[in-house]
Amino acid sequence: MGTTAKKKYPKGFWICGCTEIFERLSYYLGRSLILIFVTASVAEGGLGLSNSQGATMQSLLTAFAYLGPLIGGVVADRWIGGRYTTPVGMLIVGIGYFCGSLATSPTMVYVMIFCVSAGLGLFKNGAMIGRIVTDKDQIDGAFSIRYSLVNTGAFIGTFAVGILYKDVFAHDGVLGFSPCFKLAALSMFLGAIWFTWGWRFMGDVGKKPFKLEKTAEELEMEKQRKEEEKNMKHQPLTLVEKKRMGAIFLVSGFSIIFWIFWNLAYLPVYYYWTENMNWVVAGYEVPTTWFDAANSFFCVVFGPLTAMLWAKLSATPQGDMSLFRKTGIGIGILGIAYLFFAALDVARGGEKISVLWLIVFAAIFTLGEMFFSPLGHAFISKYSPSRYLSTMMAVWGIATFISSLCYGPLYGATFEGGFKFTSVCIVIAIIAAVSAIVLFVLDKRLSKLVED
Repeated sequence: MGTTAKKKYPKGFWICGCTEIFERLSYYLGRSLILIFVTASVAEGGLGLSNSQGATMQSLLTAFAYLGPLIGGVVADRWIGGRYTTPVGMLIVGIGYFCGSLATSPTMVYVMIFCVSAGLGLFKNGAMIGRIVTDKDQIDGAFSIRYSLVNTGAFIGTFAVGILYKDVFAHDGVLGFSPCFKLAALSMFLGAIWFTWGWRFMGDVGKKPFKLEKTAEELEMEKQRKEEEKNMKHQPLTLVEKKRMGAIFLVSGFSIIFWIFWNLAYLPVYYYWTENMNWVVAGYEVPTTWFDAANSFFCVVFGPLTAMLWAKLSATPQGDMSLFRKTGIGIGILGIAYLFFAALDVARGGEKISVLWLIVFAAIFTLGEMFFSPLGHAFISKYSPSRYLSTMMAVWGIATFISSLCYGPLYGATFEGGFKFTSVCIVIAIIAAVSAIVLFVLDKRLSKLVED
């Protein structure tokens, strides 16, 4: 009686996955640092600007880092292969962070934001993975593992920056902002070298624009169309392809709801809970950026576990859950995280509570993320027509762009708008629950959009 060996992921997948470590290390180091750098006094090495200006700059960095891929997606889909745009993009991002290290005014910060956004627009690692991993039964697991690697870099960046800028690189009262931004730049330069060295393990993937790299299913469909329509010069999208693209836009719409609430959850940590929690543990004042590190840590932990869960479900007679159900579960868990915030506020009774409670919140918060975020790219890789693959990947990023522009004003209108903290958390939890129920109720109808 024979056994079936477990199929391994291609080496090219691991090259691309580890490239994410370099990129996310620099991104989250820079993203976490910018809010502190902009608002620190000039004497401390900062720019001495207001909290609102710092929040605006950080939100712009976040938003445009996810808008850039739409323009870059057109380049990679139509003109230049992803294996070439990716290292070039990483070099541009590195130049951006180096400009940040030289900043003595808002101008250079905006230059940094522009370069980072433009460079990340050319960073097509996710789309590359979608073509390197060709087994559809593996792809959800591959993107879950990728998410763990992404957050390995994010954890290193957010954990280290809290120590580096105020302890290691600080000198004579001047905080070490400039060396930290240079470290972010160095990470991108090294990542570009690593990715380029790994070309040998990627076969022909990424040498051509994505519209020329079709899947086996698309080649078969194309063959059938050519036989039926030999005189057709251009091949329009089929009904199945149109429905699948519609499903991608639909899921991206729910992504906006998720990411608004996800990003919004960070602000009470930086503002409300800094005043209502005791941040000293064993005599050491915990850096606020370590909440970001806790999120990244749990992503690394939950990534392999969710990958095993998807693989186990795929092996059952009924198959894996649809992305729509997983999305519903993710939004529902995020609602539970807000209920936990509300419970903490009631339980503290006006007194300060230990910052260690945020570890529990981060675990719940991240579990919802793992049911939602990494699988969007897997869904798009499965069902997007190749000629629009990178562009459809960018559509997912647009949802993050929109949410990044919205969560700041929403925070001002809710948590700082005169409403009770607990009440706002409960309302958000209710909205999340309703969104989850809608996705579960409509699951079968939505799933038909991507079925042949």
